[in-house]
Amino acid sequence: VTEYKRNYRDHMVGEFLRDEEGDSSPRENPSIRSHYTALTITRERQGGHGAEHGAVGCANTSSGPATTTVTAQTLFRPDEDGQTPRVVVLVGAPGMGKTTTVRKVMVEWGEGTLHEQFDCVFCIDCKSIALPKEASVADLVSQCCPHQQVPAGNILDDRKILFIFDGFEALGFSLVQPEAELSSDPREVKPLETTLMSLLKRTVLPEASLLITTRPTALQSLGQCLEGEYYTEILGFSAAMREEYFHRYFENANKADMAFRFARGNEILYSLCVIPVMSWTVCTTLEQELCRKKNLLECSKSTTRMTMSYLSQLLKHRDRDNLEVLQRFLLQLCSLAADGIWKHKVLFEEKEIRDRGLDQPDLLPLFLNEKISQEGRDHRKVYSFSHLHLQEFFAAMFYVLEEDEETVSDLGRHEKDVNKLLESYSESRKDLNVTVQFLFGLVSQKSIEYVDKTIGCRISPQAREELLKWLQGRYKGIFHPGQALKISELDTFHFLFEMNEKSFAQSALGHFSDLDLQDMKLTLYDQMALSFCIQQWAGLGCVTLRGCSFHWQDPGVELDVLLWQEELHCPIHLLCRALRHPGSALQVLRLQWCWLSESCCAELAALLAEHPSLVRLELGDGALGNSSVRLLCQGLRRPGCHLRVLW
Repeated sequence: VTEYKRNYRDHMVGEFLRDEEGDSSPRENPSIRSHYTALTITRERQGGHGAEHGAVGCANTSSGPATTTVTAQTLFRPDEDGQTPRVVVLVGAPGMGKTTTVRKVMVEWGEGTLHEQFDCVFCIDCKSIALPKEASVADLVSQCCPHQQVPAGNILDDRKILFIFDGFEALGFSLVQPEAELSSDPREVKPLETTLMSLLKRTVLPEASLLITTRPTALQSLGQCLEGEYYTEILGFSAAMREEYFHRYFENANKADMAFRFARGNEILYSLCVIPVMSWTVCTTLEQELCRKKNLLECSKSTTRMTMSYLSQLLKHRDRDNLEVLQRFLLQLCSLAADGIWKHKVLFEEKEIRDRGLDQPDLLPLFLNEKISQEGRDHRKVYSFSHLHLQEFFAAMFYVLEEDEETVSDLGRHEKDVNKLLESYSESRKDLNVTVQFLFGLVSQKSIEYVDKTIGCRISPQAREELLKWLQGRYKGIFHPGQALKISELDTFHFLFEMNEKSFAQSALGHFSDLDLQDMKLTLYDQMALSFCIQQWAGLGCVTLRGCSFHWQDPGVELDVLLWQEELHCPIHLLCRALRHPGSALQVLRLQWCWLSESCCAELAALLAEHPSLVRLELGDGALGNSSVRLLCQGLRRPGCHLRVLW
């Protein structure tokens, strides 16, 4: 038995450290030792039945149950009353880290960290293990180490045993078994359902501990057959954990900083990184970008593209032969999302799910979390998207996906009018900003091809035309005839940067001649969007920035000059670089009360020295000192300077 345990531990460490899938990339299942990052969870005693306290990934944990961090040691630690859990149910949406946590438990036990808690740990992967129709508990143990002769009878005499059922929802059979049929002998062969129920009901090996990971959809049936269980729900990465994950993923500290600051500067992307598999998707994408380029200042991978990569991760094990079912499901899901966004609604009733035909057990849990809502004595099921931004993504898809006539008549739902959405956003519904940004990302040519390739759905070219017309006419009613048309909203640049198509940006900006932004704190992401658009804006004659500040980093954090691999590091570097692009027709540049540093004046001097059409520069800034003015004068002396007015 001792020799078996030693061999079994070695086998488990090797098994759970290696890639889980032969066809996965080395980065997809990295070493648990070096890459595992703790997760935030809620924990509560029996009766909670999972997430009642808000959407997974965006729960307001301050008003719900206490939060802690998931580690192998803390899953079975005593509660505040000193009671040690025997049954722990770990709940989480797809991609939240349930299986990764199981791998961590197995490796820590194999390496000796959990020896005091458990003599043996057996993991049953419910998603892929070939379970027999009839089996004893001893047979299940033998399945965990198929290449060795297992002295199961002796092993099961140990009192400190942990059984792990990973992906419990995948078993897919009834948990209702007559009490009289349950077994008390771990060597007794019974129908598999009966053997599993005997473990869950603790009629066999009552001293053993159980760890069950599941999606929320299996909670109600699971809760009916457990006693004394503790529920833990994975909420994903906290802010500190997100940064830690990026540093663990990248072996190079500079690259880790670069990637994290890129994600941190994009509010939507950073918020989605609370989902561990989304953090992985972003890191993988940025790593590929860094292999091609020295920096991320011109990263063309939009939030939409990264979200679609996340969607591909969820669907990669789906049967490709049944695409029609998936397509119809996604159309209904997008309709639900859009209806919710319009009505400020994030929780959906079970009837809404059934009426739309979304109650498909193999698809529903991938996109929606099931919760048990308690109002008085009534318990009812409600559903929510894993994250609000994912609901906004699917709402945007609703407006751009083409449908056949049969599907349209089937849905009988929310009006599909892109112009109405855009008008509402322009007039009052600023909460639709993220949905509109996803709209632009989805109609890019790359997205159209990607959606067609991965799920076989078509994105309407008409939606693309409607978005272009909306941008072109967005400010026309504000100005008098003959007055220069100017853009004064930063979101226009966000939308075009999300789409990242030069020809579309050129068409959208061609009707405007002025840029005028006031009192804005421009993040690195804002500056990247602005830089991209200025380079496509052939008719830009006047740039006015009043009271705008340029931020390249988080406050109080020193940014390594080498971090972005730029020779000159100053706040307006991206702006000036964009204004120097060939074909620029800029005539007037106003930077008023932007608190320009000495390095900014050096950058402006370089711009003055070579810009062929810049004739007027206004710097209404009390912070300029003698040394800054001297730098400007160097640019004014250069033969290539055509400036006529300095204010």
